[in-house]
This record gives sequence, structure tokens and C-alpha cells, in this order.
Amino acid sequence: MDKKTIIETVKDYRVSIYLILVIASFIILFPHPGPSGLQTNLQFGLDLDGGSWIQLEYQAATVKFKSDMTLDSFIPALKNQLGSEVIQVDEDTLEIRKSITEEELRGIFSGLNASLVSFSPGVTKETAEDIKRILENKINSLGTRDAKVYVITGLNGISRYIRVEMAGVSMGQAKEIVGKQGKFEVRFHTIGNETAHVLFGDSIQSVANPSQSPPNSDNWGVSFVISPQGADNLRAVAISSGAVKNPQGHNLDMILDGEVVFSAPLAPDLAAELQTRPTSNLLASTGYGQEGKEQAKLLEIHLRNGALPVEVQIAGSGSVSAELGEQFKFWCVVAGLCALIAVGISVLYRYHEPAIVLPMVLINASEVLILLAITSFFLQLDLATIAGLIAVLGTGIDQMVILTDEILHEGKVPSPNLYVKRLKRALSIIVASAATVFIAMLPLALMDLSTLRGFAIVTILGVLVGVLITRPAYGRIIMSILSR
Repeated sequence: MDKKTIIETVKDYRVSIYLILVIASFIILFPHPGPSGLQTNLQFGLDLDGGSWIQLEYQAATVKFKSDMTLDSFIPALKNQLGSEVIQVDEDTLEIRKSITEEELRGIFSGLNASLVSFSPGVTKETAEDIKRILENKINSLGTRDAKVYVITGLNGISRYIRVEMAGVSMGQAKEIVGKQGKFEVRFHTIGNETAHVLFGDSIQSVANPSQSPPNSDNWGVSFVISPQGADNLRAVAISSGAVKNPQGHNLDMILDGEVVFSAPLAPDLAAELQTRPTSNLLASTGYGQEGKEQAKLLEIHLRNGALPVEVQIAGSGSVSAELGEQFKFWCVVAGLCALIAVGISVLYRYHEPAIVLPMVLINASEVLILLAITSFFLQLDLATIAGLIAVLGTGIDQMVILTDEILHEGKVPSPNLYVKRLKRALSIIVASAATVFIAMLPLALMDLSTLRGFAIVTILGVLVGVLITRPAYGRIIMSILSR
């Protein structure tokens, strides 16, 4: 093409938008040399960066029932029989926050003159979202990078599992961070080793940052505020156990998932205050020096984020070493280049014209560049998303072949008017094909299948970028080339 044709082509709005996006994508990705080689702003998942994943199973069940008793009578009676929390979802649905089998529950319901209609292990979507938020807060508070939490929900709307992926974290660290995320409870020692329940984690309303108490001393602690009901329970148990009169003989335990994370007697001034009135403002002292400070940080995390509504157990786990992740990165790049070369050879064999092949291959590669820039804001690259990018290479070149064949019908370059008609017809075929891919991938993108969502999202984005940006730009560029 001569200089005038190139300028006219670049000035076309379709080509201009395409070029602006390519330049913007390069700026967003910002490839630059770093200590470990070429670095970019891409986010890598644990497949490519190394890390661990843990799948947790909720120890709970969601059930539908029938009972002649009123809910105000039935739910308290069921709580007493189960010894656990029972949450009313609607008039005939309950969420039982305890690990229990269907047979055991049928026996309990039968004793209460009620019938069990359906039994689904897991929790409601609302509870699952609460658990997701709590886990995300805890992971973020620990400074763990590139962590993702996925709620896995069935078609019935009940969630049985939650999956946590942490890039750059070993399996031991992952289990320490997530695997011990259970129910948080405060209990008082009464007589000997006997303890009495005081409150659960949902009674904790706010938690302060670790601080020195008194100020400028070397004694560390964490202040927190509990609900009025929790304050009443604390006072009642402290009085009944005798802790207000003998605080040193009655420790207050903070328990996370069955393990004591903090245990200390009541402070004398708090014991004296509880004799006259309940108090919501509490301070847990963790000790002196650096060790006390570290314990205070850990306790803050437990208080702030450790209160899962239900207990969880590790149902599955896996990890990828950093070395293996680097190998995956290398072979993904090799696979992408091989796909691009194979596409170029196939197109060259078909058309025997480098002037047609070169724009096809370059636009195909730049489409991947645009997709990488878009996904860098919200998606981590893993093996599934890389597969999606390679699939986009194939579908993209396929659509450009359709467009080129339609324009070069009977092997002749059409007149400008006929060219526009053929281009519109080719684009309509491509749009219909893209719509089919979009509809096919949409369920995968919306379902809670974390390993497949990346593939579906990248494929859908590739279809949209192709139809809206790169195909129209290619149509205008190929017109200028063929007009020679």
C-alpha cells in the first residue's frame, strides 16, 4: 500500500479504535525487565505462580419440614434436641448448623411430631456468602496475595463447598490460614475442667487494633465490643460460676474450631464491674514484648474474622510448586506461539498471499494482547484461561477466513459497492457464529465452577472483542490491501 492509502486506512474509525486499544493494552500490561526476567501487570493464578487450593465442606444441612407445632415452639425445641443453632430460612425451611445425617435428623423430627420433607447437606446461598466474606477478610488481614474464594452452589441453591485458592502459598500455610477456620466461641471455666458457653463470634460487634495497655507500656492486648445480649450472658455466667468473686480460679477461654486460642482469668476490675452491671467493652491481654504483640495480632484476626457461622472441614486440597508453575508459564508461551505459527502456515497454504496472511496473524495476536489487558483487572491467568486464549486464536482466525472468503467470492476482488455488501454479509455470519459461542459459554461463566469460569469468561470476551473491534478493523484493512 502507498502512503496515502495507509493514512486513509488508519483514519478510518474502525482501524483507529483498534490501534488505540492495542496501544492502551500494551501500556496496561507494561512489560518491563525485572529481577526474575520480563515482568508484566498480569495476575497469575496458582497454576502458573505456584500455590495451594483448599476445598472446605460446611458441617450443616438445609431441610424442609412439616410440623403441627408453631415455629415459635418448634425451633426452640429442635435447638434443645440438636444442641446447635437452627436458623429459619422461610416458613418450611431451616438451616441446621451442625454436622448430622438424614437418618439422625428424621429420628429427632419424629420425636417432635414433625416430618422431614427434604434434606440437603450444606447452607443457604446467603450463609455461604457470609462465610466467603469472612474468609476473604481473614486472608486479606494476613496480607496473603492473589487469594480467591469461590462459593460452589448447586442447582437447588444450596452450597455445600467453598474453595480457596492462594497463589504463592504452601500447603502448610494454606491449611494454617484457612483450614482452621471454624466456629468462634467464648466459654467460662466453672468447676474443674467444666466450662459454660458465654457467646459465639456473631456477638462480637467491633474489634480494635492491637495496642499497649496501659499506653506506652510493654503489655499488649486487644479491645473489643460485644452485643448487649452477649454482655448479659457474660455477666450471668460470671456470677453463676463464681468468677466475679474468685476471678483467678475461673479462666475465660476463646475457642476457634475446638482449639483454645486465648485463655486468661478475668481482670479484678472487670470482675468487680460485672457484680453490679453488664459491660460490652472488653480487653484481652496477650502478654509482654514482641511475643505479646504477635499474639495480639493473631487474636485480633480470630476476633475480627474467625467467627464462621458454621464449622467447616477440609474436603480436598492440592498444591503447585513455584518451580512447576514456572514450567507451566514457559510451556503456555510455547503453546501460544506454536498455535499462532500453525494458524499462519494454514492461512498461507490457503491463500498463497503473504499480504493477506500477515494482517490476519497480527490482528489475531493483538486480539490476545487486548484480552490479556482486559483480564489483568479482574482475572488471574491459570491453565484454563490460557486454554481460552488459545481457543480465541482458533475461532478468531476462523472468522477472518470466513470474512476473506466472502469478500473474495469466485476469487475476484469486488467493486467498492459490492465489497461493502459482501463485508456486511460476512459480518452477519460472524455475529451469528459469535452469538452461538456466547450462549454456549454463558452457563459456564455464571456457574460456580472455578476451574472452568476463566475459560468461559476469556472465550466470551474474545468473541465480543472480535465482533466489536477486530473483525470490522480487519475488514477495512483487507479492503485496502485487496484494492491493489
